[in-house]
Amino acid sequence: MAVHTVATPATPSQDAPAVDLGPAVALSCRECGERFPLGPVFACVSCFGPLEVAYDLPTGDPEALRAAIEAGPANIWRYAPLLPVPADVATKPSLNPGFTQLVKADHLAAELGVTGGLYVKDDSGNPTHSFKDRVVAIAVEAARAFGFTTLSCSSTGNLAGAVGAAAARAGFRSCVFIPHDLEQGKVVMAAVYGGDLVGIEGNYDDVNRFCSELIGDPLGEGWGFVNVNLRPYYGEGSKSLAYEIAEQLGWRLPDQIVIPVASGSQLTKIDKGFKELIALGLVEDRPYKIFGAQAEGCSPVSTAYKAGHDVVRPQKPDTIAKSLAIGNPADGPYVLDIARRTGGAVEDVDDAQVVDAIKLLARTEGIFAETAGGVTVGVTRKLIEAGLIDPTLTTVVLNTGDGLKTLDAVAPTTGPTATIRPDLDAFRAAGLATS
Repeated sequence: MAVHTVATPATPSQDAPAVDLGPAVALSCRECGERFPLGPVFACVSCFGPLEVAYDLPTGDPEALRAAIEAGPANIWRYAPLLPVPADVATKPSLNPGFTQLVKADHLAAELGVTGGLYVKDDSGNPTHSFKDRVVAIAVEAARAFGFTTLSCSSTGNLAGAVGAAAARAGFRSCVFIPHDLEQGKVVMAAVYGGDLVGIEGNYDDVNRFCSELIGDPLGEGWGFVNVNLRPYYGEGSKSLAYEIAEQLGWRLPDQIVIPVASGSQLTKIDKGFKELIALGLVEDRPYKIFGAQAEGCSPVSTAYKAGHDVVRPQKPDTIAKSLAIGNPADGPYVLDIARRTGGAVEDVDDAQVVDAIKLLARTEGIFAETAGGVTVGVTRKLIEAGLIDPTLTTVVLNTGDGLKTLDAVAPTTGPTATIRPDLDAFRAAGLATS
């Protein structure tokens, strides 16, 4: 049985992994740089900093690597040489997420006054209709490598569904934990895959604390918590967004990108992916700006950014954007560092602006985003109006989930244009014939 109850690694070792996770060779502390063996651990024993995966990435001819990637499967496994997964990962049972559309959003660009090219990376096209399928796919491979039998997580909704589906496909038991008051669509989607779904009375931070207790208890023996003890591997799945965006732009980086911030992991890993692409010679080394987007009702990182602080003070979430409702974001300080280093910013919008942005994206591009997508589009508009996003440069906006999961956000103000009798006179009287 896999042992995972230790929250920090024991002693450093040479970079010689005991398990096969492809190019991954060790775990490295993001704060002090100390290295540890690959394992189901997430915090440095020396300074308690977060651990992330260190690699022996391929070297040599960038053109050959580009060609190999382009010849790969139309999912995230085309980037297997850059991810902590075995070389034969594409042959294993998986939902095979990724390689979602990068939509050239000309109509939205016209509405927002963008002339340099505006794109929406639409991750609602993933198997469970959110970007979480990417991170869970990587965590599943780590769970296999470490001998876990149960997949688990703390979730604001999308992750619960992604874990349930991936576990069913890969042959794991699943038991996931959510706040008790999530949107009904996300509850149903998480439960339908047949695993155990447990509602916790409280918000996401309460759920996360409970999972941290369970992970250190004998009750949790053999459990892989994708966003706790498997977090270093799980987070790497978000790098695939960076790889895909660059490839879909013709192997170049966007000038500007707007990313929703919940825990902040997605933003930090997209930045990591961009830097890896530059280091490998797959894209030109040129400046890019990263912008974080939060909902006003849960905006601890945005608040810290605007105040010029380096410390992110926790907040109690109160927003319709429940997938972003993490009041104590683990990667918040790193989001601040990246926004400042790249010349970006972190901004927030209120619930009314979120709903308006969801409708704007749907009306202009036919993309029905969940509330997190409304946050990124709303923040993009706000940043353009404030002069922080340059409308003459190439800009990418992330939509991380499907609007069918958050119908409650738009239902009160969305419905039939008219209800009429089934005859032409009634249709004419409604004034719709020429509208």
